Amino acid sequence: MFLRLLFVLLIALNIAVGAWLLLGQNDTHAHFATDPGVPKLRLLSEVPSPAATIAHAASVKPPASLPPLATAATNASAPASQNTLSYACMALGPFATQEDLRIARSALGAQVQRMRARQEQTTQARGWWVHLPVSPSHAAALAQARALGARNIQDYFVVGSGDNQNTVSLGLFKDPANARKRRDEIVAAGFPAQMSERTETVPEYWLDLVPVDSGHFDWRSRIHDPGIGSHSTGCF
Repeated sequence: MFLRLLFVLLIALNIAVGAWLLLGQNDTHAHFATDPGVPKLRLLSEVPSPAATIAHAASVKPPASLPPLATAATNASAPASQNTLSYACMALGPFATQEDLRIARSALGAQVQRMRARQEQTTQARGWWVHLPVSPSHAAALAQARALGARNIQDYFVVGSGDNQNTVSLGLFKDPANARKRRDEIVAAGFPAQMSERTETVPEYWLDLVPVDSGHFDWRSRIHDPGIGSHSTGCF
């Protein structure tokens, strides 16, 4: 009888303990429904609206101690601009010969980033020519020459070929003053003398270059020819 009563009491105790374990605990474990580091599931009604998020972000002001981005960028670029070298393309010349051009290239050396030589054609004066107007024929030109001799005028000859054929030449002069004097003497003797400039096409040489630093480029300290000049030109 005692054993039966003890058995019933043990069963009742087990039922009570099981009920207490199942129903009597608080919600402590509810706070750990997921593993650590895993975000919790949230209802859409619990998520804040985008408008509220933007308004909150706009209301947050950056700290006053932080410098503006534009100012920082300007200050960072300032030292670089102060050390920037200036350069411009320029031309030196004209050089009379290719040898003069070669000497100039060697003299400039490391002061120049790059160089190129070029040749141009130019017209130069080669003196002044005093002559009579061209005659219609060689016989007419000879007749003019005999008339000059009859007036005791010397130093003349008849051009027999070329562009000035059948012209009576009265002299070539380097000084225009001497040419005018000769012309006036022939005109005073009764002949229609003329004076014209003699020119010819000759080559001249130029050196185009880009200095390493135009602000400190003194080419005259290395090229001492007073006939050489400089001017700006297009870059190449």
